[in-house]
Amino acid sequence: MFKANVYVTLKNGVLDPQGDAVKNSLQVLGYNNIDKIRTGKFIEIWLDAKSEKEAMEQVEAISEKLLANLVVEDYRVEVVEVEK
Repeated sequence: MFKANVYVTLKNGVLDPQGDAVKNSLQVLGYNNIDKIRTGKFIEIWLDAKSEKEAMEQVEAISEKLLANLVVEDYRVEVVEVEK
């Protein structure tokens, strides 16, 4: 059994209105030392695979086909073996 962590983030240069809204809200709360915030998605996937390599290949395919919009987003995958 493997667990994959998928991190999806906006590419550099893509505007992040949600990040700007979070930054503005934090400033209202008194956190004036925040320079920049970028938002993204974190997805956990548990899957049965024969090897870490196979799990990585499957999760990368899933990420490219569904989880990330490759026009404006990047993704990063980490895979670790876990007990059932």
